Order: sequence, then structure tokens, then C-alpha cells
Amino acid sequence: MTPAALAELVRSVAVDVLTARGLDTAVLPGQVTVERPRNPDHGDYATNLVMQIAKKLGVNPRELAGELATALGAQDAVETAEVAGPGFVNLRLAADATAGLVRAVLTAGDDYGKGEALAGRRINLEFVSANPTGPIHLGGTRWAAVGDALGRVLSAQGADVTREYYFNDAGAQIDRFVKSLVAAAKGEQAPEDGYGGEYIGEIAGQVVAAEPGALELPEAERDETFRRVGVNLMFEQIKKSLHEFGTDFDVYFHENSLHLSGAVEKVTESLKASGSLYEKDGAWWLRSSDYGDDKDRVVIKSDGNTAYIAGDIAYFQDKRARGFDLCIYMLGADHHGYIARLKAAAAATGDDPAAVEVLIGQLVSLVRDGKPVRMSKRAGTVVTMDDVVDAIGVDATRYAMIRASVDSTLDIDLDTWSKRTSDNPVFYVQYAHARLASLGRSAADLGVEVGDVADADLSLLTHEREGDLIRTLGEFPRVLSSAADLREPHRVARYLEELAAAYHKFYDTCRVLPRGDEEISPVTVPRLHLCAAARQVLANGLALLGVSAPERM
Repeated sequence: MTPAALAELVRSVAVDVLTARGLDTAVLPGQVTVERPRNPDHGDYATNLVMQIAKKLGVNPRELAGELATALGAQDAVETAEVAGPGFVNLRLAADATAGLVRAVLTAGDDYGKGEALAGRRINLEFVSANPTGPIHLGGTRWAAVGDALGRVLSAQGADVTREYYFNDAGAQIDRFVKSLVAAAKGEQAPEDGYGGEYIGEIAGQVVAAEPGALELPEAERDETFRRVGVNLMFEQIKKSLHEFGTDFDVYFHENSLHLSGAVEKVTESLKASGSLYEKDGAWWLRSSDYGDDKDRVVIKSDGNTAYIAGDIAYFQDKRARGFDLCIYMLGADHHGYIARLKAAAAATGDDPAAVEVLIGQLVSLVRDGKPVRMSKRAGTVVTMDDVVDAIGVDATRYAMIRASVDSTLDIDLDTWSKRTSDNPVFYVQYAHARLASLGRSAADLGVEVGDVADADLSLLTHEREGDLIRTLGEFPRVLSSAADLREPHRVARYLEELAAAYHKFYDTCRVLPRGDEEISPVTVPRLHLCAAARQVLANGLALLGVSAPERM
């Protein structure tokens, strides 16, 4: 029995108990909470349902909890139900019900853990969106891993997710990039506010190779050539790095298209007409402070050029016009002000601010030999995605970036993440999967007929470690649901480490396969099914993180 099925059983029994006493069943929550108690001696699961409803009903919580416990104890799936504290009910499941979870996992297979809570929702998930002026740095690497994992988690809850990269091909940073390319092509130093690193020289050389006469063109035409070819070359490198990292996008949206199509001009005129913009000091300001922002924002500068927020507003409207009911923006630590700004912009255009959600990621740093790794030769003064992947590999990089909450700064110890030991979290989880795969091969070599899980006597799985492993498997759907609701894919990584630990403890205590001349015991096949279920859940979780589940290590 899965925790979700147990929660439904508790609610159903509670309805009967309240009805029998003539009490109002409307006080019952739509979804009952059942959780694993911290102390396993207290049972397999516990519910605080009575504590939630007793005051509303005007009854003694322990008395009502006693009635609920008695009724639950009479259920075939429940071995014992006991009242604890002021009104909690601790539950221990019958062996058949506990083992039924193994059947549920193996029957669902790759779909185990998935839900439909977000079915029907269309979500635009924008992440990375690094300027095409250099390789992806560590902050972008974090978003590439976390954003991709979040997209998978949201999809696993039924959402229709579009992964989008906002291609910043307009603005001053592109002008500095072009000047840096031209200087490199001439053999000159980069401008003081330009970009350094070997990649600038590489791209400049590729521009000249593609357009041999580019340097002899008039300045404006020359710069446009270096812009057109250079930006495209840089972005192709970015996309290549992302693809090799396991992160691909459904849409690459060009910022410049908003200006060329007139979308930016249209939105500014609309805001003027609605009174959401006002003129001051020669500039046009958005009344964003009326909608929760800390101050009003300049939309049209005094020189007549639009500010960045004008494009942001047009971009949001474009997303909504494409049918997205939720727009999630994943931005860097220096963009905290964008939370109120984007919500205010949505409200000012007459849209729902709840359609905007902004996630802020904190800084990442690398450490080796206890000292910060600060510089990349190719990129100049920053460490890039390719640098860290070269150091520890794609799987370790993705897992390291995902397993910590994005709200916290992250130090990645290259020494730890390159080890092939249990000190390395991704190795620890992947090794558990590989160990399970090896066990399956060994069973086949011994000629053990596992058969269909429907025919196995899983009620024989009564050992304490078996129960711990089964209950941990049962937590996976809840973990995925929470990861989606809270936008926290790191919960999946931490769960996988908990599952790997539960499996290793089980394997060290419970012999699965016979040794030497030993006969196959009645519990051999049930344990092999349990191991297959553990392997399935590890594979499902790793897939959600975009990390491989190796068969051998």
C-alpha cells in the first residue's frame, strides 16, 4: 500500500467514524496527511488528522483519535493503530499491505512516482538565458542543471512544460562583444570594457575565415558583420555545451525580435494610453510602485531609447499570447529586484501577477585542495561549464548543482566530486543502482526464476530492513509532488541518497542470493522483487535529474 492509498483509507475510515457519531464530515481535509515517524518504533506511518479537526468539531482529540484508531485497526491493511500524544494515530501496516507497494512500483515501472496534480497547466520555464558574449559560467551551469531537472519534475506531475532560452542579442553587452572581436581580429588589445579570454580570439579568427574581407569594410558594415557572424558562432558554442551537458531547449527566443516586430513599441504605447506610464524629467516611468515594486521604473529613457524593462514586458505578453498560464523565470543572484518588477509589470498591463514566478539562484564557487578555483584560461576571469565538466564529468556536475537548494550559495569541492567512493554523493547513488543491476545478473547466472511479481509471496518480506526499504520506496511520489510544488528538484537528489542508504543497509543485513551449495530460500524471490523495485525507483529519480543510471561501475 502506497502512502497515498493509506491516506485515502484513513480519510474513508474517518468519514465512517464521524458519521457514526453524527459529526460533520465537511471538516475533513480533501487530502489527509500520513507521514513516516522519525522513530520507527512508533510504527510505519502516523497521521495528525484528529488534531486538525477536533477543535472544529468541539470534541476531545484523544477520545476521537481512539475511535479512529479502533476503526483503522479493524482494516485488513492495518496491523496495529495506536493513539499517541494529544491525538496522533500511529499505524503499522500488515505485511501484505506493505509488500503491495513493491508490486505497485514494478507494475508502474518508469511511471512510478508520477502524478497528475499539474495536468492541464501550460508552463513556460525560462532558464540559463546567458548573454551570447562568452561561454556559460558557473551560475549558468547551475541553472542549466536545476532548470532542466525542474522541467522534468513539473512534467512528471502532468504539466505541459516548454523550456525556453531568452537569447539576449540586443543591448550594450553585444556592442562590447563586437568591439572585442574586432580588436582581436586586428591583433589589438580588447577595449577596457570589453571581453577577454582566448575564446574571443578564436571567434574573431572564425569570423575572418567566414568573411575574409570583413576588416576592410566601412566601420558600420564591419561591425555589423562581426555582430552577425560572431554572435551566431558564440551562441552555437553555448548550445553545444548545453547539449553535451544534457540540457536542450524547446524554444530559443531572440530578444531582438521584440524590437524588430514592433512589440516593444506597441506595449509602451499601450501603457501610455492606459495611464500606467507617466512622463518625468524627459523620461517615461512605469507606475510599478502602485503594484508592489519598491519604486517606479524607467521604461523610455530621456534619450528616447527603451530600458530593459520595456523588452521584459513585451516578452511576458508574448509568452501569455502563446497560451502559457504560468511563466517561471530562473534568474541569478543579482536579479532579486526582478521579482517585484516583473509582477508589477504584469499587473500594470492588466494581467495576473500570479502568472509570474521568479526563482533566484545564489552563487557557485569551485574549490580544489581547499583553495578556490578562480580562473579559466579560455574564458579569462571566470570558470565555465566546460571547465567543471572537464574536471568531474557531466553526471557529477549536474548532481552537484542540483542537490542543494538554489536559495543557498554552493561550494563544489572538485576533490570530493571526482572520487569514486561513498563520499561522492552521485557515486553513492549510482553505485547502488549498479549494485542492484549486478544482483539481477547474478540471479540469472544462478538460474533463479524470478517470475511475475503478481505471483510472488511478498508477505514474506517482514525483516526490519526490508520494511525500511519498502517504506522509503513509498515516499517517492510524495517527494516528487513536493519537489514540483516547491520548485525544489534538490529534494529528489536527497531522497535518492536516502534510498541508496536504505538499500545498502538492507543488502548488508538480508542475504538475497544463496551462497555456495545453499538452496534457494522462500524469501529469495520476494527479495529479488524488492531489489528490482529499488533499482526502478533509483533509475526513475536519476532520470529526473538528467543523471545516468549505470549498469556497471
